[in-house]
Amino acid sequence: MALFLFLILVAIVLGLIGAVVHGLTYLLIIGIVLFVADLVLFGRHWSRRSHRHLVR
Repeated sequence: MALFLFLILVAIVLGLIGAVVHGLTYLLIIGIVLFVADLVLFGRHWSRRSHRHLVR
């Protein structure tokens, strides 16, 4: 969970720097891609966790 939050923070910082500084648009794109990839990985982890059922 800590890695997820760290990657979200990095994506936001890269996105802000890319949006504010002219000529660094690639940082904005990298931030967006990192954010989307992080959400996909978190979703896979969350769905894998919800499929575990205890057999009694």
